[in-house]
Amino acid sequence: MKIKTKLRLGFSLLFIIILILGALSAYYLNKLSAEAKLVLKDNYETLEYTRLMLYELDKSDFGSSLNNFERQLIKQESNLTEPGEQVLTVKVRHHLEQLKATDTLNVAKHQQQIRASLNKIMDLNLKAIIFKNELANKTAHSANLFLIFWGGICLLITFSFIVNFPGYIANPIKLLTEGIKEIEAKNYNKRLSFTSKDEFGELAQVFNSMAQKLHDFENSNLAKILFEKKRIEAIINSMNDGVIGLDEHQHILFVNPVALKLFGLNENDLVGKFAPDVALKNDLLKDLLNNHVNHELKIYADAKESYFKKEALNILVPQSNLYPEKNIDYAFTNIGSVYILKNITAFHELDEAKTNFIATISHELKTPISSIKMSTQLLKNKQMGDLNPEQNDLIESIQDDTHRLLKITSELLNMAQLESGHIQLNILPASPIEILDYAIQATKTQAEQKQIKFEINYSDTVSKVLADKEKTAWVITNLIANAIRYSHEQSVINVKMLETTKEVKIIIEDQGQGIAPQYLDKIFERYFRVPGTQKEGTGLGLAISKDFIEAQGGNISVDSEFGVGSVFTLTLVKSFS
Repeated sequence: MKIKTKLRLGFSLLFIIILILGALSAYYLNKLSAEAKLVLKDNYETLEYTRLMLYELDKSDFGSSLNNFERQLIKQESNLTEPGEQVLTVKVRHHLEQLKATDTLNVAKHQQQIRASLNKIMDLNLKAIIFKNELANKTAHSANLFLIFWGGICLLITFSFIVNFPGYIANPIKLLTEGIKEIEAKNYNKRLSFTSKDEFGELAQVFNSMAQKLHDFENSNLAKILFEKKRIEAIINSMNDGVIGLDEHQHILFVNPVALKLFGLNENDLVGKFAPDVALKNDLLKDLLNNHVNHELKIYADAKESYFKKEALNILVPQSNLYPEKNIDYAFTNIGSVYILKNITAFHELDEAKTNFIATISHELKTPISSIKMSTQLLKNKQMGDLNPEQNDLIESIQDDTHRLLKITSELLNMAQLESGHIQLNILPASPIEILDYAIQATKTQAEQKQIKFEINYSDTVSKVLADKEKTAWVITNLIANAIRYSHEQSVINVKMLETTKEVKIIIEDQGQGIAPQYLDKIFERYFRVPGTQKEGTGLGLAISKDFIEAQGGNISVDSEFGVGSVFTLTLVKSFS
């Protein structure tokens, strides 16, 4: 029998028990209600009619009360419920008719007869009320006994169901859970023995089949697994990069020869050891395990200084994957990590050659470009002769291109200095107000050409900052020039300065086109220019600005809303000397 059928039968039994109790309760309640209704309605009304008739009969002037008496008698005649009540009522009617027709001398006689008949009617109904009350009590007593009997039986059946039925469901599940735990512990000899021919029996058969297949799989694939392990070890050992593997408890599992050479240790000094303990005596391993160390590592290898990049990979495996054909998301468990030391010396040498090349070319170009600029200034000098309008336009075009080339070569030189680490910073206490005023004056002419106004807001008591005055002025000038370039004509650029406990912030806010959200995290990258903008510049200004400020211990950030404008925030460290 299936579990579903057993559940249905069990709950159906409970439903039938509840239905029987409810039906019996309703039956006896209706019976008691009907008997009580008879007592209250029929007999009580008869007593009320006879009481009123006696009241009218006892009046001194019965003649005036005769009509009231007869109305009550008519009501009584229509409410005859007990045996013998009709005969007595007919006698009352008979005596009443005689009373109406007799003389005054016989009135008392007929009244006495009527009173006797009414008293008998009252006595008859009182006895009926007592009898029906006894009958109702008997019915209530029988109902109580019957309901107690059936309630006890139902209680026993329900209690037996509550005690035994959960065990029927829970015990096989408990055994199945224990079996699964054994399989999880790789005890593939575990078997379940359910004798029932229901879903639990089928589940036990499937479980036993699965355990047998896992047992066969483990035994049949052991040699293959060992072969694959040796092949993976051969691949790792043949890699040109240093590789070291750790388990989830940070014990070293393997180290390839390249890594051994870099660490300067033997395999026996590493494999099987707790990595943090070894790192106490080996700085390279300490940097490798430190998740906060992401910079290039300089290591003496191959008889020269070499550069390596660290990569850390966490090895995650699904907790359960018995049904790979089903599209099910599994929780993953970390079983260890692999650290790779990639040799990037060749790339580093190429980058250094590129930097030297750019520095050399920029330096060599700067002198002839400066000469061209000087020559154009001499040509515009009236002492050299007057120029016609076409010549004047040509000279101005040459000057604009010369200015742009000088700016490009200056930015390339700055970038080369930054990349080579040869940048010279003269960090001293400086007034941020003087730096900001210089930048505003330097861009004033550019702003007037587009009729752009500055709204400047800062306190005259702003503290000094630790900065290279020349480099910082160049950065702020570059930021304001960008704000002017990308602002609409006749707009406003807000420049303000805020001071906190440890920092001074210079905020430059424009009302230009803004920067699209997808480009915000790229604008400080070298050579990046927002698509669709003017083709002016090299895309190096913001990258160099960021490097200059960060080299001074500061920070530069941007917040922009496309179509509204951009806000650049320059943060400098306060000077407390």
